[in-house]
Amino acid sequence: MFVGPHPIEPKLVLAPMAGVTDKPFRQLCKRLGAGLAVSEMTTSDPRFWNTRKSLHRMDHAGEPDPVSVQIAGTDPAVMAEAARHNAGHGAQLIDINMGCPAKKVCNAWAGSALMQDETLVARILEAVVTAVDVPVTLKIRTGWNAANRNALAIARIAQQSGIAALAVHGRTRDQHYTGHAEYDTIAAIKADLSIPVIANGDIDSPRKAREVLRRTGADAVMIGRAAQGRPWIFGEIAHFLATGEELPPPSLAQVRDILLGHLHALHEFYGEQAGVRIARKHLGWYAKDRPENRAFLAVVNRADGAQAQLRLTRDYFDALAAGAAPEIPVAA
Repeated sequence: MFVGPHPIEPKLVLAPMAGVTDKPFRQLCKRLGAGLAVSEMTTSDPRFWNTRKSLHRMDHAGEPDPVSVQIAGTDPAVMAEAARHNAGHGAQLIDINMGCPAKKVCNAWAGSALMQDETLVARILEAVVTAVDVPVTLKIRTGWNAANRNALAIARIAQQSGIAALAVHGRTRDQHYTGHAEYDTIAAIKADLSIPVIANGDIDSPRKAREVLRRTGADAVMIGRAAQGRPWIFGEIAHFLATGEELPPPSLAQVRDILLGHLHALHEFYGEQAGVRIARKHLGWYAKDRPENRAFLAVVNRADGAQAQLRLTRDYFDALAAGAAPEIPVAA
């Protein structure tokens, strides 16, 4: 699969997720098998480009190619300028957000709310594609609600506008993340388009990835929530698609090393105070599958320094790997 001149191999894409797909997580997922990792949503409003949050979101130094940056907004000219700005700061792909279901985004008529206005969609896509020399991609849902499923119409507009690849989350906006992804809509879009189509929604295992590729005919799959706390899912899926064999789950020692590396990267990227705070949600995702983890999380979440957070995490996983019941200290 190619997006413009960029090969996407393996054909596995980390979905853009606000507050999740920052540079440390993108780099980790790429290292563990993702062929492409899309940045968390960045604002198109130039008034906020120099805020601490935006500068972090626009930091792509040292990332493996291709660097994909997602932009969100409603004004074609402003979106075009945002695309130029990000392309000038290292983005090799510009992704347009028309899939976010969050209320604060949709209330501003951005994200998936844009799918209600096909004329505006066309104006935004044409403005952004014209503004930059790098490929532009688009992420959409199947529609605004069950009575307004217009993903196929939007997909045709996207192709006509010069969009290089299209990602489709198989839910309407009003479903958010409930119910089940509708793969038949994605299949219909893929059958109608000549540009690459990426299937998204409910892909949480190697077998599910293979099933979705078969059912939709999509060129690639996009994985979001299933990668939280399990970034090695990309390597598991890539191996299964290539060989038909399932890898064993990572050992506790491997999980420990991946997690400690992730914590180090977060502390370095954000600074100690913010890095420790942001790391807590990732610790929760990593730890969610073991019943004894509630006590561990209650303690490690009180750690207010990087060294304490790293030490508590290392000791806990070392004890689990050794087959011993971890000793949970009274306080961090």
